[in-house]
Amino acid sequence: MTGILIVAHTPLASAMLSFIEHTFGDLPERISAVDIPPHEDIKDSFERVLEAAIAVNTGKGVLILTDVMGATPANVASKIESVGHSYGLTSQVIVLTGLNLPMLMRCISHRGEELEELAHKALAGGQHGILRLGTKVNQE
Repeated sequence: MTGILIVAHTPLASAMLSFIEHTFGDLPERISAVDIPPHEDIKDSFERVLEAAIAVNTGKGVLILTDVMGATPANVASKIESVGHSYGLTSQVIVLTGLNLPMLMRCISHRGEELEELAHKALAGGQHGILRLGTKVNQE
């Protein structure tokens, strides 16, 4: 089963993990969250994310979900993707950014898929989960 790691600004990662527990009734194995607090040294963030990625790894890959492209959580996750193997992470890593609840639900529902397929389904779930509700606003 693919490991899933949520890396986001404090307290978003933990809140997403709580959402999963609330929605699915329990917390599935090999899913974890790392909150990145403001002003934390990036080396400390890297070490914490690496440790969490190694912990969720089952040998079938790790999918890391981050909140905002270009921010510290995504930057640290990208570094894990590119150099994690040099630090003991033995599986492929894919990083997706723009985390939302539909994306996360899709990940949990399809955890048995191979890493690449899971990433594809997560992206589709995130994109399809963004909808406009209500009446169209007239623009003049």
